[in-house]
Amino acid sequence: MDSAALAKLVAFGATRSFDSLLIARHGRIVLDAYYAPYTSDIPHAVNSVTKAVIGTLIAIAHSEGLLDRLDRPMLDFFPNRAIANLDQRKRAITVQHLLDMTSGLDWEEGAEGGREQSLIELGRSPNWTQFILDRPMAHPPGEVFYYDSGGADLLSAIITKLTGKRALEYANARLFVPLGIAPPYWRRDPQGLSMGAGGLALRARDMAKIGYLYLRRGEWDGRQILPPEWIDAVIHATVNMHMTDNSSLYYSNLFWAVPDKHLYMAVGDHCQLIMVLPEPDIVAVVTARDYCPFGKLADMIAGSVKSETALPANPQGSDLLAKAIAGIAIEEPMQLRAPSPLADLISGKAFQFPDNPLGVKMLTLYLADAQPHYKIYARDPSGAAIGMDGPIGLLGFYLKSKRSNYGVRAARGSWLDDQTFAIDFQYVGMGEQRRWLLRFEPTKVTLSGKSKDGRDISVEAAASD
Repeated sequence: MDSAALAKLVAFGATRSFDSLLIARHGRIVLDAYYAPYTSDIPHAVNSVTKAVIGTLIAIAHSEGLLDRLDRPMLDFFPNRAIANLDQRKRAITVQHLLDMTSGLDWEEGAEGGREQSLIELGRSPNWTQFILDRPMAHPPGEVFYYDSGGADLLSAIITKLTGKRALEYANARLFVPLGIAPPYWRRDPQGLSMGAGGLALRARDMAKIGYLYLRRGEWDGRQILPPEWIDAVIHATVNMHMTDNSSLYYSNLFWAVPDKHLYMAVGDHCQLIMVLPEPDIVAVVTARDYCPFGKLADMIAGSVKSETALPANPQGSDLLAKAIAGIAIEEPMQLRAPSPLADLISGKAFQFPDNPLGVKMLTLYLADAQPHYKIYARDPSGAAIGMDGPIGLLGFYLKSKRSNYGVRAARGSWLDDQTFAIDFQYVGMGEQRRWLLRFEPTKVTLSGKSKDGRDISVEAAASD
């Protein structure tokens, strides 16, 4: 692979809010890059890549004989539940329908824009499995693809029914430990089950190992962990996703596939990717904080392949790549101006906001302290209150909080003018970033930023000591 072309890939990642970019070919890592303030030792939330791991565990359970067949009716695993909206269509849903997101359950997730209504209601439910099972039917199973995170949560519950273990415990025994992946953090639902649709955190090299298992048709270190026919179904995906912005996307077994480009992927929100390109024998991993163009990324990766054997030494290209990797590992400082006279006046004041799409309920900045810091009270989509605090960098660089299961909080701030303070906030390892502007006027304080769905939001607040 051409080093200069790989250097361009690293630069491309900087324009797309990448946290990491890893490429392996023929079983060797050829690119391993981390974008500050993210570092390689921080597990990254992989979002819906979790679904692909759930699918992989279903394949392992099937190969071990715990699941007799993939067309087993879903309701066989929930025999003692009173289930709403029960009809013949719901009785016909199989495990395979859940794996292909063709269950026909009525679900509103906003995969192509719009409100994530079903996810919001799910988050507020005390029993996620029951909530999903109770959904009415919108279509007969097998007829229509619709991106439905609820199906993956049902599959996690089915794994526990089959194995007597949470998906995390089963994965540790049958997948993670055999691949040399240290037991990771995996969020649980209100019943204590491993979340099926998200909540898993992995390092880039862990993700690459999962991709390599698929690239090698389920074999790892001489052991057949996955049946080859499972991977064949992914490679030859037949379920058209009918995405309006990309008609070439297909789906199978909780993986995305692009037959035109001869690749398949585990995909998580904000460009968490395990991309497998069988023909050039490549696994590529991305963790990021924003969306990215799959096709362009795949073309750049494939375009960097120049030979089936080692290329002649290219000191200039190697130097370009080394400088690119070193450059993105160093944080670029925020531009600064002199602090506003308001800094001392607002320091320590609590700004309380009405309900808003930014989720911020109260914000306090301690700008005049010897160690500047912040406190934020926010609400998650289910309405639950979340308290966060940590240091804030005022010298152009992020300052990080202590590490938690949810990553590392990093924040920096600067005055844009005497009335406007900008805050850049990241949950490093969670694939999230926010930029907020606080504008202070004699009669009001206005917080501005973008909501999760990209809308520009402004909300006014009152200040109290």
